[in-house]
Amino acid sequence: MTHGHAVVLGGSMAGLLTARVLTEHFDRVTIVDRDELAGGWSGDPDADPRERAVRRGVPQGRHAHGLLAAGLNVIEELFPGATGELAAAGMPTGDVLGNVRFCANGHRLKQVPTGMAAVSFSRPYLETWVRSKVLALPGVEVRGGHDIIGIASDDATAAARTRVVGARIQSLDGPAQTLAADLVVDATGKGSRAPRWLAELGYERPREERLQVDLAYVSRPYRVAPALLDGDIAIIIGPSAAAPRGGAVMLQEGGRAVITLFGILGDHAPLDDAGFRAYAKRLPLPYVSDIIEASEPLADEAVKYRFPGSTRHRYDRLRRFPPGFVVVGDALCSFNPMYGQGMSVAGVEALMLGSHLKTGHFDALRFFRAVRPVVDIPWQIATGGDAALPGVDGPRDLGTRMVNRYLDRLYAAAAHDEVVSRAFSRVTNLLDPPAALLRPGIARRVLGRRRSAIV
Repeated sequence: MTHGHAVVLGGSMAGLLTARVLTEHFDRVTIVDRDELAGGWSGDPDADPRERAVRRGVPQGRHAHGLLAAGLNVIEELFPGATGELAAAGMPTGDVLGNVRFCANGHRLKQVPTGMAAVSFSRPYLETWVRSKVLALPGVEVRGGHDIIGIASDDATAAARTRVVGARIQSLDGPAQTLAADLVVDATGKGSRAPRWLAELGYERPREERLQVDLAYVSRPYRVAPALLDGDIAIIIGPSAAAPRGGAVMLQEGGRAVITLFGILGDHAPLDDAGFRAYAKRLPLPYVSDIIEASEPLADEAVKYRFPGSTRHRYDRLRRFPPGFVVVGDALCSFNPMYGQGMSVAGVEALMLGSHLKTGHFDALRFFRAVRPVVDIPWQIATGGDAALPGVDGPRDLGTRMVNRYLDRLYAAAAHDEVVSRAFSRVTNLLDPPAALLRPGIARRVLGRRRSAIV
């Protein structure tokens, strides 16, 4: 263990999982967030509605969230027995393919057991559970109700600033102060000001890569009879080129469910009941609409969350970076939430950060370059999937068109071929790279069949 102090800026899932890893390497870990983060977790999903309250810092908290198999593996590693404990507390669990109805490009993928666990949950519930585990660890402190002003360096002149030595924070009703630290981690999410902070210290800003999609999530809570899902814990209908909109039904703790409708490029679902239902009826497949029509809404209207587009900050391509500072989670790369990758990628990054700290000579640039493949895969999945949708200003080169045509064939094959379906599930759950779908055994199954419209 490094006998020192680490400060995590941001108390969302990326910050919490990173803080848990840092407890293995520092005597003290302080989490700073504008929201108040106090409060424990009783384990009873019906005990206190405040346990499901959506924090202001997580505006997407009322909407459907996914935890991929790779992400659940991280949580299980950091908190052994987590899946069983969450299931015992009422969180719906099942198999990541056998109990999740996934539909891609108009095809319902064949559901078969994989041996990989899946959970379905509300974001506030899972985050509160993780936070309760982290705050119970020795040496962990929370500074809720604090604005994050910036980072502090070890010299007053820009030319001589060589190391980050703390974070500058300010309580909502008090003076600014510097929180001294041996390592500062930026886990502040999509709104990260790290590029500006680097420029203020005389360092180069990272280059940005963007893909605009103008996505909107529109969600409404429901009381859904589990029998309506026929043993599934979630239904996910992805957009198709013919109908670039989608939807999801996610069972949650306490017998509730959230139903989210999503569309891109301004094709956003209405908030009123009639408009919400009409939009769902025009999804590529009827499963979500059928659930809506047979279920009881628990709110008068839906709520909306907009996501302009995916953004990747290329810290891995910088030549200089200040010691004592690192960036993780959405502050490093923010993915289209339609693919459910963010929390899982942040968890894998947290584990890799711990591995680099074990060396005793932490180098942020080396860390950024090591996690590049971890980010490359979900970035390729998300931006490649978005670029295939009409109207999205993505790559249209020959290679991209060939990949998208192959995927069209793959989705059709996965509707009736359990080997192809299982291979696709492992890729989307970040357990295998996309290249696994091109292996000879899979390619023969994909290309050896005629396209069909089996749903």
